[in-house]
Amino acid sequence: MHTYQLHSRKILVALRPLWSFAWRAIVILTVCRFVFVAWQWQRVIAADMLASIFVQGIRFDLVLVGLMLAVPVLLFPVLASNGFLVPAWRRMLQVLLPLVLMLIVFMECSTPSFVDQFDSRPNILFLEYLNHPREVALTLWAAYKIPILVALLLVSLLTWINGRQIRRLVVPIEPTGFLPALLVSPFLILVCLGMIRSTLDHRPVSPSTVALSTDPLVNELALNSTYTLLYAASETRNEVRGGFRYGKMAQDEIFDSVRLNMDVDDEDFTSFELPTLHLQQTAKPGKPMNLVIIVEESLGAEFVGSLGGLDLTPNIDRLAGEGIWFENLYATGTRSVRGLEAIVSGFTPTPARSVVKLPRSQKDFFTLAELLGDAGYRTSFIYGGESQFDNMRRFFMNNGFHTVVDEKDYESPMFVGSWGVSDEDLFERAHAEFASAADQPFFSLVFTSSNHTPFEFPDGRIELYDEQKNTVNNAVKYADYALGRFIDEARQSDYWENTVFLVVADHNSRVYGNEIVPVERFHIPGLIIGGPIAPSTYEPVASQIDLAPTLLSLVGVSGEHPMIGHDLTRTTGRVAEGRAIMQFHGTQAYMEGDQVAILQKGMPVRQFSFQNGHLEPTESADEDLATKALAHASWSSLAYEKSLYRIPKT
Repeated sequence: MHTYQLHSRKILVALRPLWSFAWRAIVILTVCRFVFVAWQWQRVIAADMLASIFVQGIRFDLVLVGLMLAVPVLLFPVLASNGFLVPAWRRMLQVLLPLVLMLIVFMECSTPSFVDQFDSRPNILFLEYLNHPREVALTLWAAYKIPILVALLLVSLLTWINGRQIRRLVVPIEPTGFLPALLVSPFLILVCLGMIRSTLDHRPVSPSTVALSTDPLVNELALNSTYTLLYAASETRNEVRGGFRYGKMAQDEIFDSVRLNMDVDDEDFTSFELPTLHLQQTAKPGKPMNLVIIVEESLGAEFVGSLGGLDLTPNIDRLAGEGIWFENLYATGTRSVRGLEAIVSGFTPTPARSVVKLPRSQKDFFTLAELLGDAGYRTSFIYGGESQFDNMRRFFMNNGFHTVVDEKDYESPMFVGSWGVSDEDLFERAHAEFASAADQPFFSLVFTSSNHTPFEFPDGRIELYDEQKNTVNNAVKYADYALGRFIDEARQSDYWENTVFLVVADHNSRVYGNEIVPVERFHIPGLIIGGPIAPSTYEPVASQIDLAPTLLSLVGVSGEHPMIGHDLTRTTGRVAEGRAIMQFHGTQAYMEGDQVAILQKGMPVRQFSFQNGHLEPTESADEDLATKALAHASWSSLAYEKSLYRIPKT
């Protein structure tokens, strides 16, 4: 009996640091969850999820604890049982457990600023930004100095306290003996597995388990940020294959549905191998025109007076009456690369990351630059920051762009912020490039960056809308000022009369809300203007993927391409209501007129009516709409996986 008690005591002492780690992690995460719930109290109450958040929260905190303890538990019978290896056991616990607790505290401290920007707990976007430490560090420091200092203090303090306590528990550990350790190990492994799976069902728990409301952020409050980050990292394995599927559909059915809704005559399809490849013939005779696409960073409709937003864009509002103005244009996503993907390639969104960043699209992936380059255009990407950000330079240069201008190419810029030179510097360089183009037609993608956190721009340019200078409202107003200045200068140039300009946002500044997909936050401005463009207003729903086919017609270029967007200069009755496709984290919305089909992984298609800026559930299902939604979502992943989105090489 004495020997049994001795071994039991030694085992308990050897495992005490693991128990200490577990309860500390759960206490930290629970306290943080209380803070987050208080912060988002109105949304939590509206979703009626208060109890579920804390019950499910403990569940997912135990999942994380199980994951973090898996390695020590597996090594326990080896390291803790032998006198020679016990120092390694002590050292591992002394280092590993405080480090993991530090990670947990760090992730929870990082969550408020991430929620403020993306209305979500840290996910794959968090990992992507870590690939760009300079821009991220400058942005965070400029925008969140006090929160960063408080977080660093809190992380340091809790790491010191936890490390000190765990070191104290590690000191008295003695060898347990191999047989006692081996006997207790199966129990420990089962406990770990039980915490990780958290269910006896066929599949373990996942974020879908807590998708109990239509408010994604409230659902995520039941998770913890270390778990959401690890889950996002594990999900990236799907990205090489174009992401997960929202449902099953036969390949031929996918192709038939997508082709039927392209508004293309059957005789214009030109390839059996590439199902959407077709010939687009322009009705505009004569010499092709230049094309300039100006992508305005984070410019949602809420900031544009002509779209019912704040009075921050007097120049855009003025120009809206001088070209083709889109009343109901919607972005495809919430990131710049998602917008660039749609605007430049006409490609529809997938559950994976934008094709700008995925491996199989880094060569032989269709872009406007490729088609126009083949037609004799000089093509360029002009940016004020570092073009390798988000893999833009590689994608563009490998897929039809001849030159890239970025931050290092500006001599003595007037103003440089965290994200590069100011919009004024950007447009001055663009104007110089266009003015020197001579007789060769040109296509240029110009991407602004002044309207980006931390909202830095030159002094003395605008009358501030907010008293504090570096706010999104003031940055929008400055971006509008710089754009108006450029358009006025371009009007006086030799290239104006022979150039078509598209001004469009990549996405809204913040896409958030308590709806399953906040459709209103995808609403963006779009304007086509230039010497030959007659004023008009396009009122039906339109998507960023419609812009490229429309521009080809307006500049007078015919050619084969795989884009499925509508040429809005010739839209027929069968697609008169228009449609838009929006990717919101792991959810996709397909909107046709005011009817919306929502796709979520592992769930049936849900349908809503978009009325007065909100989604209202519909009483009767539209099977045709559901089929279109699933077909288009499936097409995107399939086209990426099977390299169907390209022009055949001759």
